[in-house]
Amino acid sequence: MSKEPDLPGLLPALARSLRFAFGAEPVLLTACFGLIAASWIPTAFLALWLKLLADGVVAHRGREIAAAAAAIASSIALAWLLRTAGARAHLLFRERAKIAIEAHVSHLQASAVGLEHHERPEFLDRLELLREQTFLLDHMYQALMGTVGLALMLAVTVGLLISIHPALAILALFAIPAATSASWRAGAERRAQDRAAPHLRLARHLFDLATAPGPGKELRVTRTGELLLQRRRRAWNDSLAPIATARWRSALWHAAAWTVFGVAYLGAVAYVAIALRASPGSILLVLAAGGSLARYLGMTVSTAQFLRWTLDAAARVAWLEDYVAAGRYTGDQPAPERIEQGIRFERVSFRYPGTDREVLKDVSIELPSGSVVALVGENGAGKTSLVKLLCRFYEPSEGRITVDGVDLARIPAGDWRERIGGAFQDFMRFEFQVRRTVGLGDQPREDLPQAVETAVVRGGATEVVSGLPAGLRTQLGAAWSEGVEPSFGQWQKLALARGFMRDEPLLLVLDEPTAALDAETEHALFERFAAQSRAVTERGRITLLVSHRFSTVRMADLIIVVDGARVVEAGSHEELTARNGLYAELYGIQARGYR
Repeated sequence: MSKEPDLPGLLPALARSLRFAFGAEPVLLTACFGLIAASWIPTAFLALWLKLLADGVVAHRGREIAAAAAAIASSIALAWLLRTAGARAHLLFRERAKIAIEAHVSHLQASAVGLEHHERPEFLDRLELLREQTFLLDHMYQALMGTVGLALMLAVTVGLLISIHPALAILALFAIPAATSASWRAGAERRAQDRAAPHLRLARHLFDLATAPGPGKELRVTRTGELLLQRRRRAWNDSLAPIATARWRSALWHAAAWTVFGVAYLGAVAYVAIALRASPGSILLVLAAGGSLARYLGMTVSTAQFLRWTLDAAARVAWLEDYVAAGRYTGDQPAPERIEQGIRFERVSFRYPGTDREVLKDVSIELPSGSVVALVGENGAGKTSLVKLLCRFYEPSEGRITVDGVDLARIPAGDWRERIGGAFQDFMRFEFQVRRTVGLGDQPREDLPQAVETAVVRGGATEVVSGLPAGLRTQLGAAWSEGVEPSFGQWQKLALARGFMRDEPLLLVLDEPTAALDAETEHALFERFAAQSRAVTERGRITLLVSHRFSTVRMADLIIVVDGARVVEAGSHEELTARNGLYAELYGIQARGYR
């Protein structure tokens, strides 16, 4: 089980982001960096040209006046040219970077071996912030380029001040509190945002409930729409409160720091004019450079502060990269081509990461090769957790799972999942054409019409497809042009068909994919699935039917009863009813309820 990775530092996150951008667009990134950073330098020399111009005017030196005027015009023109070229190049780079970044983040979330990032609150909070800040990542590169350019301009400006008198370098020291307060301010707001993340996620969830079409009917019938809005408003206010407090406190320190710099600037001008009795040109240089220093520093602080925010997003991307890398279960054994003996759970216990409660405890059971196995139990008994371990969405906390004696943890997760087929209760509604919605169950074969048609028959979705306007080419989803919105039951059957796309899975998992159907219909479907599985036994396929209905799985070769995180009984329907244990008791109760 993977250890939770910490948020990486900002500098390592920046280095990773630069490597990623350079790998995606090396020429554009280099051009943008050079143009944008260099575009600030010509402006910094304006103070020097103004000094030469003033001294020339006072001394009536025409050549010096003309040279200074030409230098001013050239600096302005060069700065405009570099900024224009840099802006054009960055616009193209930003468009390409945005696509690359969004694809990278999506790929990371989809390629994670386990499901912790979808189920742990602290991970969900980080992912929520990452989703909110993804748009900042493509701005980060411009902020970095601008920060570097402004830093160069500040260096030139300080150098010009030192050329008048070395003591004027002290003016730059008074800028340190302002720069430090900006960095501290960004960090304080980031910590406040992290504390507010759970409230922000709740507010977004309530917003989605209030605006999505699915819950609309129930909200109107129960008249709970206003209540959701009130709770969303409260959650939103709770998320803003710590951020607002942090902003007010940091703003006070920030203002104080800038006041210190303003006083120092006025003292520098007075020192040059009165104590040094400098020339009018030198006084003008100090006025221009000192005033520019304040303006440039403000721009640098603002850009650096924005860069800090974007680096927070970059750090979360780096965290996601570390999480995905840490969760990649390696293996030194190949995935089996067939199952000779079966799959065994050997004293398996499991606790979800971040919790102490055991959802499975000391489970020892064998799923024989070529068998149809039913997993039954009340809701919350641990059935789905057992399935997650079989699919390697998680690793056991204790014990191990073996396939023909080989530890499942030694088989690469991706290779093992290529041997799995099936459907789940929380299936996905892919709003594509039907042929693609079904074909996604086996991507290498999704464009083969015969494979899709076979899967539709296996999943019992023939009537659903034949009843659609364009059959397999029907667009699903009412939000799309000419789209059709299937009923819940029709979506469910299409999901079942998708689960049957793979021709020869070694493990076929049907985790309550028909829970919304009545018991009789579910029983009929399970009987058909079991018959299909028994007809293909050459590779030792194991079919696992999961249900909380005891009366629908009588045809299974082996029925496993889960209760209170433990396997309490196992056997055929006849054997379990003869024992007169928990299965017999619950089977009788449910059977009487359907009479």
